[in-house]
Amino acid sequence: MSGSRASEPEFTFELRVCRWAERHWEPARPDSCVLVARQLGVRRRRWDTIVLECDPDGLERRSLFGPERLNSDLLHVVRHAPREWTYYRDALPDPGYPWRYVREAVHAAAERDVVESRKRGNRIELRRHWRYPDWVRRVVAIENKPDLDASAARVLADQIERDVALSLADEVWVATHATGDAVEPALLERLPVEAGILAFTGPDEDRHPEVVWHSSSLDSTVPGTRILDRPDGGTHDQSAARFEYVDPDWKAEKRLEIAERAYERGWRAYADTMRPDCRHFELRDPAGPLPWCAAKGHHPTDRECSGSCPEFSPEPPAWRTNGWPIEGGPGTAVKELLDRQRRRRRE
Repeated sequence: MSGSRASEPEFTFELRVCRWAERHWEPARPDSCVLVARQLGVRRRRWDTIVLECDPDGLERRSLFGPERLNSDLLHVVRHAPREWTYYRDALPDPGYPWRYVREAVHAAAERDVVESRKRGNRIELRRHWRYPDWVRRVVAIENKPDLDASAARVLADQIERDVALSLADEVWVATHATGDAVEPALLERLPVEAGILAFTGPDEDRHPEVVWHSSSLDSTVPGTRILDRPDGGTHDQSAARFEYVDPDWKAEKRLEIAERAYERGWRAYADTMRPDCRHFELRDPAGPLPWCAAKGHHPTDRECSGSCPEFSPEPPAWRTNGWPIEGGPGTAVKELLDRQRRRRRE
């Protein structure tokens, strides 16, 4: 493997993995469709790549609720909104927090037109437009480590063990670069046996990776274990690991919240943190776009592509006016292209 591939930034590798998953991921059920997002998770854990295996009809019905995500408060309203006008306290289950916040969520849902609400006397009533669908079948988490050396593997092993114990995802994978060795180094590291390993080869990640180790299916419907602390393993460390059990209902809610965020964001939102308005910014392969810096001759990272970059050169004002050559300038066109691609995947 060449040095340039070995030193590929994790950000670029992550985008390549997302592109590959979107094009080639094979769901557990052949009638499922795939939705890919990146950098999502819960408060204690953020996954690099998320693959949602979705029910096609459910995904289509989800589009009725708009392209923006439904947060936990809105989900509480739309998932339990009744068919007929009903007082909201009678229609919705006890949320476990003050009802005034539920009332605010009902108003917010009505403003987004995902439910109807009305006031009769001093009582706020609501009814649904559509039943919220069961559109997510499976959640797959992929951790991307292009250069899995020993120190990186030790840190990663701890993270993956926590993912497996919590079982918030149905599968957990590690994606890395293939080294060409007879035995891939990832197999020699202390990764949990439940985690799968994908080794990518070739000039780009559109090629199918080698499945070095198959993942095990995790049961997301049973209680999970959240590891809070563990001994460091030193000679004099006799402390016990600390953990807590996680209720399946909590896991189900968090999975749906993650899915909603993935539905809104996808994996092409990287342009929001980069500078596509730079004259050197390009997209390579519009069907699965990756950012390219013409000045530096490589794929930039999101931190590298910023206003502080010494090569940053804003688009000339003439590019953004009078509709020439593209209305709003190439930077605007890049964002519109990525947004169209994102909408197409949702639809």
